[in-house]
Amino acid sequence: MSLATRYSGNDRINVSLADLYLAKIVKSSQLLSLWRFVLISVLCLLVTGLAACNRKGRHVLEVNYVSAPQASLRDQVATIYNRVGTVKNGERVEVLEHEKRFSRVRTATGIEGWIEQRYLVDQQTYDALQKLTQENLNDPVQAPGVLRNDTNLHVTPGRETDHLYLLTAGVKVSVLKRATAEKQPGAAPPKSVVKSSGGKPSGPALEDWWLVRDAKSRVGWVLARMVDLDVPLEVAQYAEGQRFSAFFALNQVQDPGKEGADKNVSQYLCAITEPHDGLPYDYDQIRVFTWNVRKHRYETAYREHGLSGVLPITVTTENFDKEGTLPVFILRIKDDDGNVSERKYKLNTPIVRRVLAPGEQKTASRPSGKRRRK
Repeated sequence: MSLATRYSGNDRINVSLADLYLAKIVKSSQLLSLWRFVLISVLCLLVTGLAACNRKGRHVLEVNYVSAPQASLRDQVATIYNRVGTVKNGERVEVLEHEKRFSRVRTATGIEGWIEQRYLVDQQTYDALQKLTQENLNDPVQAPGVLRNDTNLHVTPGRETDHLYLLTAGVKVSVLKRATAEKQPGAAPPKSVVKSSGGKPSGPALEDWWLVRDAKSRVGWVLARMVDLDVPLEVAQYAEGQRFSAFFALNQVQDPGKEGADKNVSQYLCAITEPHDGLPYDYDQIRVFTWNVRKHRYETAYREHGLSGVLPITVTTENFDKEGTLPVFILRIKDDDGNVSERKYKLNTPIVRRVLAPGEQKTASRPSGKRRRK
C-alpha cells in the first residue's frame, strides 16, 4: 500500500516533510562519517610520517667517508652491542649524531648504526683528494711501481696528514712526482738520511714520498719506501748501488739473434740518484741503455752526472729531417738559484746528443759518451 492510500490531506504533507527531514539527517550523517574517515586517515598518515622521520629522516649533520679498510656498524654505544651492518673503505655515509668517540651514520642503502669516529674523514678531505686527482690526472708516468704493504693515499706528504683511500699490498701504481716531508717522532727511520760533512744529520730527518695514481685513477701521496719501482731486471742489475727515480722505454730495436720468440728489445732512459732520503733533487744522473744487436746485450750509450734533476721527465718523438723521426727526452734541471730550465736530448741509436734551442748554448756537464757494457 502506498503512502497516498494510507494518508490523506495534512497527514500526507506531514509524512512528506518527515521523510525529507530524515533524508537530510541521513545525508548529513554520511558526510560526517566521510569527513571523519578523511580526518582519521590524515592523522594516521601524519603519525606514520612523524615516526618515519624520527626513524629515517633525522637531520643530517654532515657527510663523511670511511677511511678504514672495513668497519662494523653497531646498534648502540655500549660494551655489548649487535652488529647491524658493515661499511668499506671510501664509502659515503651521512652523520646523524655524535656521542663521545662514536658517530651514528646512515649508509646509501639506509642502514643506520654507530661507528668509531677515527674510521671516518670529512668532506673536506674527500674534496682535497678529488682536486689532487684532477690536477694530476694527465701527468706523465715516471715509472710503474708495486706496493710492498697496505698503504694510505695521503692528501699531502707526511705520515700524519689527511688520508682516505687504502691501497692493498701488491697493487700496481704509476709514479708521477716526488716530494719530501719531515719524519714524524716515533716513526721508523728512513733507510738512509743526508748527512753533513761532520757525519751528523743536517737538519730534521726527511722522508721521500711519491705522488702515485692507481688503476682507478685515484691520486695521492704514499711513503716512497712502500713502493718498489718495477724496473726491468736486465737494466736494474746495472744500478751500481744507486736508486732509480724514473725510467722510460725510448724505443725498440729488433734483434733476430735474441733468444725467445719476441725479437723486439726496448732501449731505456733511466734517472738515478744516491740511495738517500731527503735529497734536494729528484735525480743527479741519467743513463741511456741501448741494445747491441751483435753482442745481444745492453750497453751504456750515454751517461751524465752532476744534475739537479726535477721530475717529471718528458719523453716524445720528433722529426729531424735526414735523421728521420727519433725519440726525444726533456729533462728539467734546477740551478743554484732554484730556477728550473729544460734540456732536450735525442737518441739516434747508439748516439745521444743535446738538442739546442735557437740561441741556446750548451752548458758544462759531465757526460760519459763512451759506449760500454752495463
